[in-house]
Amino acid sequence: MADVGKRGRRAYIGSFTAAGGHGITTASVAEGSGALSVMNEVHDLPDPAYLALSPGGDLLYAVSETPDGALAAYRLTGTRPERVGAPVPVGGSGPTHLSLFAGHVLTANYGSGSVSAVPLRPDGSPAGTPPSVLRHSGCGPHTPRQQGPHAHYVQPDPGGRWAVSVDLGTDSVRVCTLADGVLDVHRETALRPGSGPRHLAFHPKRPYAYIVNELTPTVTVCHWDADDGTLKPLTETPVLPGVPAGDAYPSGIAVSPDGRFLWCATRGEDVLSAFALDGEEAHLTGTVSCGGNWPRALTEAGGVLYVANERSGDVSWFTPDPDTGLPRHEGSVEVPAASCVVVGDLPGTV
Repeated sequence: MADVGKRGRRAYIGSFTAAGGHGITTASVAEGSGALSVMNEVHDLPDPAYLALSPGGDLLYAVSETPDGALAAYRLTGTRPERVGAPVPVGGSGPTHLSLFAGHVLTANYGSGSVSAVPLRPDGSPAGTPPSVLRHSGCGPHTPRQQGPHAHYVQPDPGGRWAVSVDLGTDSVRVCTLADGVLDVHRETALRPGSGPRHLAFHPKRPYAYIVNELTPTVTVCHWDADDGTLKPLTETPVLPGVPAGDAYPSGIAVSPDGRFLWCATRGEDVLSAFALDGEEAHLTGTVSCGGNWPRALTEAGGVLYVANERSGDVSWFTPDPDTGLPRHEGSVEVPAASCVVVGDLPGTV
């Protein structure tokens, strides 16, 4: 059974307004089961493709995945998110991911192949001053997806010292620093040419990181050295044995809080894959239907897996089997052109 644990939890769901999405959808999370019930929608930002919560849960950040690229912040003290000021530019096009790091919001800008650090005011709202922009360079062998850099993901490491960005276009991961508001590359790690890395998840207890690759449907296990800020590829495992590249496009990845299991979502085949984690190895235990079509993002929260199925326009939720990690479908809610899900407790709840 799911262990959502706290009262007053909310899920916030991003969607592509250009494809009929409703913007940012708020849903209540049922205590015990994790089931979602839609409450309201906010329509004031085009294509809020990815969302992130502030550490205190009182602010929600959203990137607008548009050619101009923008960041917006919303206060969550009421039943409906309320935007704080006007969206601010991120200095890059097509931002696909964001996270919080050292008083900034980091954005991965797929279109321009860059990572930005947008400064925040003490109250958590975007300062509106020009961001620091770190432009990636390079390419890969896959035509046309790798003719140039395409940053797809950026996240602090578990210790909060480094910012780690994943670039699908250059088959590489960059470990970065942020000093005096300026991003800089500390080290770049090359992955297998043509793999097309998309997203990354850290192990919660051990020095490993897991990278899901979009252009060849695999997961790369890496050793993570937090002291030196180095990432070393170790093994690579198919998410769907026997399914060739070009038929399956992995998207989201998540690790269980106890570090026993890893899950990834794959578009095209429209499945979730479950892995048992054992040191340097990730052993596939099986696959199940994602509950819809084109699973763009995968989130673990309170013992529940939430999947944003973009083309079928729904969010499905699953509970993993405690022995195998295989997800069991529990329900779905309609959300047109869903792109991501984040879950958090309302401010002030315990």
